[in-house]
Amino acid sequence: MKKYLCEFIGTAVLVLFGCGSAAIAGGVLGTLGIALAFGLSIVAMAYVIGNISGCHINPAVSLAMLINKKMSVKDFVCYVIAQVLGAIAGIAILYLVMVCSNLDVAVQGLGANGFNELSSVGLNMVGAIIVEVVLTFVFIYTILGVTSDDNKSSVAGIVIGLTLAFVHIMGIPLTGTSVNPARSLAPALFVGGEALSQVWVFIVAPLVGSALAAVLFKFLNKEEAK
Repeated sequence: MKKYLCEFIGTAVLVLFGCGSAAIAGGVLGTLGIALAFGLSIVAMAYVIGNISGCHINPAVSLAMLINKKMSVKDFVCYVIAQVLGAIAGIAILYLVMVCSNLDVAVQGLGANGFNELSSVGLNMVGAIIVEVVLTFVFIYTILGVTSDDNKSSVAGIVIGLTLAFVHIMGIPLTGTSVNPARSLAPALFVGGEALSQVWVFIVAPLVGSALAAVLFKFLNKEEAK
């Protein structure tokens, strides 16, 4: 239960500060600032809950660990439930803060992902799917690489956080960057409308990218038979 609670807390922090930075101060922070907010959230949580739950705080990460047999099906299901609930809690807090600050949620949004009119550059659905698969692949592949070597354990949180910021720099103008189904589902549930109708892309594409990264990593890093 401690693992699941940590995943709940970690995902709530990631979504609150990442999506919160985009919704409240995106115009001031810009792409780089929002990217750093997401990345630094991972760094902070990795060194707090990493030794308890592994700090997945992302169903795509948990899926990769499941494929590589680093967690059980039961843990996978419970992790995903905790992550989704944590993301919803994070967005609920953000929504409350914005309402109490007289900020217009309808105008500023809650950091939801999207394509076509919801993309800053008008990226279409096919482009959004490609972008999310590729960005998630890079993110997950990095996680698998840095966590598979015990010698890198002391810097794993920093590397993973910087990689999340790195993929956000490219992805924010395109889709708002998901690479995390829980992070995308929560704001879409609150915003509704087009964001909710498009959210399936930001659930499916990151999971596909994660699976591809997990399978390729497993293939390239398997021990050669003696």
